[in-house]
Amino acid sequence: MDRQLKIFGESVKKLRVTKGLSQEELADLAGFDRTYISLVERGKRNLSLNNICRFARALNVKPFELIKNIK
Repeated sequence: MDRQLKIFGESVKKLRVTKGLSQEELADLAGFDRTYISLVERGKRNLSLNNICRFARALNVKPFELIKNIK
């Protein structure tokens, strides 16, 4: 499980950086606390499907784009 969380977090961080967003800006867009963003990006939080969708909307991608590298 930890490996999947780390891969998801790396996907979020890569998209966030590519879009020029800070963790604080992403947190505001997705309705999360900045510390939650940090924990997710480091693979330290297990997410619900609802939260995956919130990240996807905030990053303007489809949810599968955040999990496509998880095998």
